[in-house]
Amino acid sequence: MRLEAITKLFGAFAAVDGLALDILRGEVFALLGPSGCGKTTTLRLIAGLDQPDAGRITLDGRTLVSADENIFVPAQKRDMGLVFQSHAVWPHLTVFENIAYPLRVRSAPAAEIGKAVRQIIAQVGLTGMEQRPSTTLSGGQQQRVALARALVYRPKVLLLDEPFSNLDVKLREQMRIELKLLQRQVGVTVILVTHDQSEALSLADRIAVMNYGRIEQVGGCAELYDRPATPFVRDFVGQTNTIPVTIAGANGAGGAGEIIVAVGDGKAKLISARSMLPAGTPGQACVACIRPESIRVGTAVGADGGGDGDGSNIVEAAIEALLFAGDRYECFVDFAGAKIMAIAPRGETLAEGQSVRLQLPKKALTLWPS
Repeated sequence: MRLEAITKLFGAFAAVDGLALDILRGEVFALLGPSGCGKTTTLRLIAGLDQPDAGRITLDGRTLVSADENIFVPAQKRDMGLVFQSHAVWPHLTVFENIAYPLRVRSAPAAEIGKAVRQIIAQVGLTGMEQRPSTTLSGGQQQRVALARALVYRPKVLLLDEPFSNLDVKLREQMRIELKLLQRQVGVTVILVTHDQSEALSLADRIAVMNYGRIEQVGGCAELYDRPATPFVRDFVGQTNTIPVTIAGANGAGGAGEIIVAVGDGKAKLISARSMLPAGTPGQACVACIRPESIRVGTAVGADGGGDGDGSNIVEAAIEALLFAGDRYECFVDFAGAKIMAIAPRGETLAEGQSVRLQLPKKALTLWPS
């Protein structure tokens, strides 16, 4: 599927602004972003529920909509399945009748309907519930019915609009796994709209991060997490510590590209091996960013020469708050006036108010413009 310069206006407001995307056959592609960023509007334009003011959408070379050529293929003729946030399961129909409905409106033969419905019911794990009234189903079961109904006629593309937001946490995790397995079985292309970064990272092959109707970055999950291209992607995907610093100079002993920065009053120094700065001059204010899980924390940190091999970037800090998270501790610490979060294993003996050492590996520390 290709989206070319898609724009959708609501009055003078551009909900989608010149958006361009290429979505590959058979992949799970996520549109990720905060509320109001234009991701659901984009999905509605793909589905044919709304019409763009400019741009073109094609699927397998077939033009679905073109503002310039005045082409608009209606939703029911786009060969797509859509699962809404609210499931939209019809309460007056049984499980079988809900799932069979798309085939009935396409005038499929009764034998074909029965075979297709039984097959997809087995795939989504609803065997034995065919004659159950849909009003007696749990939230997870209704979600399975909605998925089965969207897939029963074998569409080319499955569109999912915040499909798990109405489910509790445990059920949401279970449904993610089931959807991933089902997508592999069916091989359908999936376009997922979500504001939940963990949902996008766990399900998608590629992600487009949206903000104010535009694409900030498109890439694989690891690429977006490890190499964000913009401050918005850096802060929206995962958790990031942002530390105000001042450039103190280059690290001549550490190799090319390393920059020394001063924290707070300048007594604490850090070395960064990665930079997103267009230029770096002494005295320049910027920010040093690092993921919480990249920071080593504990009383013995530095005793072995440091995790990056040279003992650099080891600082003293005080634990201000300690949160138990089951398999780890989330430590909120203060060093040189900077407030940051670090992840510590359960094996560490830690307490609030305790002084600890932190190591911020220089390869995990990236400099950005303020």
